[in-house]
Amino acid sequence: MMTKELEIEFKNMLTQEKYKELLSAFKFQPSDAKVQENQYFDTPDFKLKDKRCALRIRKKADGFECTLKLPAPEGNIEITDQLAQGEAENIEQAVSFDAKEVLQALNEEKIDWKALRPIGTLITHRIEFEYKGGLLVLDHSFYSGREDYEVEYEVTDAAAGQQIFNRFLAEHAIPVHPAEKKIVRFMKAAISMP
Repeated sequence: MMTKELEIEFKNMLTQEKYKELLSAFKFQPSDAKVQENQYFDTPDFKLKDKRCALRIRKKADGFECTLKLPAPEGNIEITDQLAQGEAENIEQAVSFDAKEVLQALNEEKIDWKALRPIGTLITHRIEFEYKGGLLVLDHSFYSGREDYEVEYEVTDAAAGQQIFNRFLAEHAIPVHPAEKKIVRFMKAAISMP
């Protein structure tokens, strides 16, 4: 099964203290989080990064998905193929690429799947719930020996979503500290590692 959707999201970094305050305010415990393991890929010369694209295989409790994110005028286009465990392993080992829609998009971007290499893993403990017409996400992520916290708000209407997100930050006294995308934070950390 394949999905293609426009992703519009607003992100803000959180301190550990603010993260815990939000969990409490919305009646969640850290143990309520779903764990996602993201394996990121790029070519040795970072062709995907240069095109502002990202490719990952996400391992979740109910299976695997391969997602290619492409830049769009407002947000990102996400192309996602569901995978069986063996198909995910084949991509990780450069044996075959069974994510058909993602493969087609890679070909359109002139990226040879055989040149793709795993560049690292990012693990996220995620809590998500409906909030004022969108999806509010509280993430605690681990990568390259680091950890961070962020809040995301995913919407279908950018203008309305921005207003709601700004109000949310103000209501919870969260300092405005826009978050870079996880792949950007991950890549910066990976590149700075000795």
